[in-house]
Amino acid sequence: MNGAQAMSEPAGHLIETFDDGIATLTMNRPEARNALSAEMSAGLEEAIPRLARDPAVRVVVLTGVGGAFCAGGDVKGFARTAPRSGDRRAGPGFERRVAGLRASTELCRWLHEMPKPTLAAIPGPAAGGGLSFALACDIRIASENAKFTTAFARIGLAGDYGGSYFLPHLIGAAKARELYFTADVIDAEEARRIGLVNHTYPAAEFPAQVDAWAHRLAQLPTIALGYMKKNLNAAERGSLADVLDLEAEHMTRTFDTEDHRLAAQSFVDKREPRFRGR
Repeated sequence: MNGAQAMSEPAGHLIETFDDGIATLTMNRPEARNALSAEMSAGLEEAIPRLARDPAVRVVVLTGVGGAFCAGGDVKGFARTAPRSGDRRAGPGFERRVAGLRASTELCRWLHEMPKPTLAAIPGPAAGGGLSFALACDIRIASENAKFTTAFARIGLAGDYGGSYFLPHLIGAAKARELYFTADVIDAEEARRIGLVNHTYPAAEFPAQVDAWAHRLAQLPTIALGYMKKNLNAAERGSLADVLDLEAEHMTRTFDTEDHRLAAQSFVDKREPRFRGR
């Protein structure tokens, strides 16, 4: 991306904007609480890896329009396409469906692992796969109007998009199982209390807080944050020795960055550093 501002045209079910190092992806189906459509899924699958690789992008923000984040899958569409009981046996068609869904869910791995911070800005309901999108991000901030549910049990599904990986890491295994099994709806304050979201804000303040968080993250040392993410992600599944190995490598790499050199001099000069993401 070049220049101060860019926008995809036409907007469709996914709006993409870029300004001052901040790439924002806005899910845009307000009539369906931003439930996933084929167009939206395809847009997210294309945009998120591209933004992850773009050196001009220093933070990715995921949000939704119309007072909602994302209602997850299109349940009306599920009702139209649900297989009859006699069609549920395994076979080539089943394997193709598994492979197709697995390919779609890569977008959550990108959100979780891309070498720059990801911010879920949650203005309202986040359910099912939509909740998984938020869980995949590094930081989650929510309006006081937000509500959260795993939702899958209500429609007889097991869950997808990595939620069963992310949620136990955030809130603990016992509470994650409770929320998956019961599909209870929790409000923003309860979500903050149990650690599902980092911060909640009054609805009137929420847009300004999203902007403030995005700019704060965009002004941090991007390369160092990317290596921090690798360390933290490794700690979720590896041994202490594995993490110590990675920390030693990544610390040494960041010693060689321009951001480190400038920040060290700023410390000596007793002034705030200005990171450039290099």
